[in-house]
This record gives sequence, C-alpha cells and structure tokens, in this order.
Amino acid sequence: MSRLLSVVSSLSLWVSSALLVASVAIVGPRRLYELWNDARRRLWEIRVPFAGLVAVLIASAVGRSSLQTVSELFGLRLTWAIYALEGNFVAWLQTTFATPQVTMYFSSVYVYGYVFLVAFPFIAYLALPRAATIKRLLVAYALNYGVGLVLYTVVFAHGPRNVIPEMVTSLLFTHNPNFMALTGEVNKPANVFPSLHTSLSVTVATFAVLTRRKYPLWTPIAVWLAASVVVATMYLGIHWLTDVVGGTALALGSVYLSYRFVDGDADRAEADDDPDRSEGGEATSG
Repeated sequence: MSRLLSVVSSLSLWVSSALLVASVAIVGPRRLYELWNDARRRLWEIRVPFAGLVAVLIASAVGRSSLQTVSELFGLRLTWAIYALEGNFVAWLQTTFATPQVTMYFSSVYVYGYVFLVAFPFIAYLALPRAATIKRLLVAYALNYGVGLVLYTVVFAHGPRNVIPEMVTSLLFTHNPNFMALTGEVNKPANVFPSLHTSLSVTVATFAVLTRRKYPLWTPIAVWLAASVVVATMYLGIHWLTDVVGGTALALGSVYLSYRFVDGDADRAEADDDPDRSEGGEATSG
C-alpha cells in the first residue's frame, strides 16, 4: 500500500468514527432521524451555496499550480518581511514546548482533528430544521477558500521550516513521515499566508459560539480543537504567527460576510413575497 493510500485510509476511518460518535452525542438521535427523513428537501434548499463552495474548491484544485507560477513570477515576496516582523517566535515555540508527546498531539490534531472539525458542522447544521445556519457555513467556507486562493497568488512567502531549518524542525513529518504524502497533495511550500488551517478552524469555532444554544456541547469541543489547530500550525513549523493572524482575520471577515449575504438574501426574498410592502420597503396604506 502506498504512503498516500495508507494515510487516506487511516484518516477516513478515524474521522468517520469520530463523526458517527459526535453525531449521536451532540446532534442527537431525534434530529438525525428527522434529517434522514427530510434530507432531500434540505439538500435542495442549500443547493446554491453548496454549488458555490464546490465551484471554489474545483477552481482551487485545477488552478493551484498555474496560480503558484503566477505568484512566483509576480507575487509580493514577503518571506523576509514576515521574518523581520516576528523574528524567531516559531523557533522559540518549538524549543520551549517540544516533546514527543506534544508533537504527537499536535500532529494528530493538525491532520485528523482538523478534518473532523471542518466536516462535523455540515452534519450538525444540516440537521437543524431551518437552513440559514448551514447556508452561512457554506458561504463562509467558500469565502475562506476563495479569498485564500487570491492571497496565495498575491503573496509569495515560505514557511519557517523552509526559511530557518537550522532553528525550526518539520515536526509533523518527523512524527509521521507518511503525512508528507498527504500534505504534499494539498499544500505548496509557498502557500503560507494566510493559514487556511487557521481560518477554517476559527470559522468553525466562531459558528460554534454563535450557535451555542443549539449545540451547547459542541461549543467547548470546537473552540478547543480550533485553538489546538491554530497552535499546531506554528508548533509544527508550517506557518508563521503572521499567517495565523491573517487566517484569523480572514475567518472573522468570512463569517461576517456570510451573515450579510445569507440574511440579506432572505430579507429580499421575504420582501418580494410580501404583497403589503411597497418598493420603498414600507407598508402600503389601505
């Protein structure tokens, strides 16, 4: 079995098991039963934002290599500006806290925990009777990937493990060399600003906080996992602190815009369906 197939098989098994357990424990059997009976209608209702996300993901997969070439030729070369700004923070993080146990935890969180963190909200919010939250999530994901792809093209920068290898170790690959086969398929050495692991994790955590009344058990789990992923991106030597700050800003902006887009569309649809509203938005007099 190839390294890539081995990692993907292990990832699929562990994440599927975690999703099953979390669905039963957090979403609950009643909501899962209702989702099963009403899945076709709910999926049809989110078809537009879902198609938008798929389109962004396809564009990212197809155009990544070409855009990487564009970035190499014309992108802003900010590697040394980032290093000058924050210095040896990532090196300090590794030197201060690196142990085999900590490395195993953050490596597992970066790969397995991250995929679970990003995947579970789709099940959780699709199980809600109203589609607004799942629509916002899909729009926020699409914005993260879309804006992130643009920034990857505009900014050409390498991560700390590539810039200062004498001080920063690629701990993810030291812990499990097989992970290199997986990350090599989805990451490029110059794809560091912003950190999409950070932006998507913070996006999920933000939604978890905003929807804490619907899923109170999910909120602390999501926040803990998201924080762990954020730290892991630096501890493992993959991203700079600057990338994390940029990813956090991207996440918060994406969540904000997702609410504006989805809620704005809902308000416009409601206004169009309301015969008592005039074109100016005021009720007509009788």
